[in-house]
Amino acid sequence: MGIEVFPVRTQAELRAFIRLPAVLPGRRPNYVPPIWGEERRWHDPEKNPALRDQSSIRFLARSNGQLVGRIMGLVHRGYNASHNERTARFYQLDAVDDQEVVRVLLSKAEVWAREQGMDRIIGPFGLSDKDPQGLQVEGFEHLPVIATPTNPAYLPLLVEACGYAKHADCVAYRLAVPNTVPERYERVALHVLRSEGLTVKTFKDRGALKRWIVPVLELVNNTYTDLLGFVPMSRAEMQKLATDYLPLLDPELVVVVVDLHEVPVAFVVAVPDLSPGLQRAKGRLFPFGFLHILRSIRSSKQLDLLLGAVRQDLQGRGLTGALGVHLFGVARRRGFTIIDSHLVLESNQKMRAQMERLGGESYKRFRIYGKAL
Repeated sequence: MGIEVFPVRTQAELRAFIRLPAVLPGRRPNYVPPIWGEERRWHDPEKNPALRDQSSIRFLARSNGQLVGRIMGLVHRGYNASHNERTARFYQLDAVDDQEVVRVLLSKAEVWAREQGMDRIIGPFGLSDKDPQGLQVEGFEHLPVIATPTNPAYLPLLVEACGYAKHADCVAYRLAVPNTVPERYERVALHVLRSEGLTVKTFKDRGALKRWIVPVLELVNNTYTDLLGFVPMSRAEMQKLATDYLPLLDPELVVVVVDLHEVPVAFVVAVPDLSPGLQRAKGRLFPFGFLHILRSIRSSKQLDLLLGAVRQDLQGRGLTGALGVHLFGVARRRGFTIIDSHLVLESNQKMRAQMERLGGESYKRFRIYGKAL
């Protein structure tokens, strides 16, 4: 039998679409599932405000009675309007190791994108840079971390064979937690804090942290404007992120720098690596999955950076070092030995230089592909 590709229309088909990566043959040996409840909420416009105003479609592929792949098409109208683009996105591409399956899935997404009036398609890319972006192309021997792709190694080659080329790359750095922070970093950090009248805020409990979530996300809105695919968050999206992530945050692993008016000018958020716990929990929090995740948090020696920003006029002044000095101190005391930087755009030379000055090495690479329609 041939390959049948059909749009997702029913709730049963949506459930199959969401869970497909966990059951497809050929997934990578160290595959890490998402939290399935979060995936369901992401696909629900009532619970994901960012999805409401966008054009989207989902396709499933079936062969010999078995599902063999999936893809989502997206058009972010607001981003296109603000950047004078007609760009579609494909997202959540998963498939068996079969060139024809990937070809027909991408072809369906391309036809749909043309029908939407688009002249280019990129992906994998979701609603924003906060969604897992790109396909991993290097570093498969290392465990995926939260909010990053977990695709098999064969998938990028199958995409490239369909005429797709590199649009942008992201890299992830691995840093060893130093036994002592070099004196020059502490000196520069102290100087910038004093000269700018800034204060470092640290937290002991989530109650103290809660009021800072929205101000920190407002800083993200103001500083991420040049990043690929970034769209400023609405207040509803900020509230959703606060609700989703506050229970996962360890207050000691959040550092915020504020000015004289108590307005955040820089911050960093890190979490203990959840991936081993997510594997054991199989992506389910209940009835007992959360216990695996809690054990993973308590035993992890790796710290994953989730989010960070420095106000644009203060970038390059040493505030990244000030954040690092405090985070390294907590990490050392808590027994962490490794830090994962999360994704950094290959073109973000300032951030890459900071990582490399701190002794970081690039150990994973992720690729966003593009094609003219």
